[in-house]
Amino acid sequence: MDKNQWLQTLLRDHEGRLLRYARRFVGDQLAREIVQETFLRLWREVPATLEGREAEWLFCVCRNLCLDALKKEKKMSSDPLEPAEIVTDQESADEKLEREQETNHITRLITELPTSQREVVRLKFQEGFSYKEISSITGHSVSHVGVLIHEAMKKLKNQLASPQIATAQGGRK
Repeated sequence: MDKNQWLQTLLRDHEGRLLRYARRFVGDQLAREIVQETFLRLWREVPATLEGREAEWLFCVCRNLCLDALKKEKKMSSDPLEPAEIVTDQESADEKLEREQETNHITRLITELPTSQREVVRLKFQEGFSYKEISSITGHSVSHVGVLIHEAMKKLKNQLASPQIATAQGGRK
């Protein structure tokens, strides 16, 4: 595969994911610029040096560019996860409304997590990266990634199981 095809394949496979990831740091317009810069930097790389770890490299570069932009602007975004759309043909309106309410509630809870936990949860469950890949992207050790995810999941589980949540959702647990 020549370099043009390599770049086009990676652009097709990762541009949307990188945009979603970067938007959580810096918002839509700057995210587009950062993703563009990420792919410009990719173009300068020798494909063989990244073989098998292109996604990690792209997310790491994108993350670093986002963090640099935030340092420059001195602000942090706490946007929620983009909820994954689950579509079924036989879903009733009530079921769809209930699912949307639950998704919104979980999304709100995720935005309340500390920044480092929120980021690793996004990378694991939204982007599907392994602990090792998340470690490579964030610079945290693999074991620290595991601790962050474990603490985040424990916190979310406790918040979802609390009585006030059940009351807010119509009395069910």
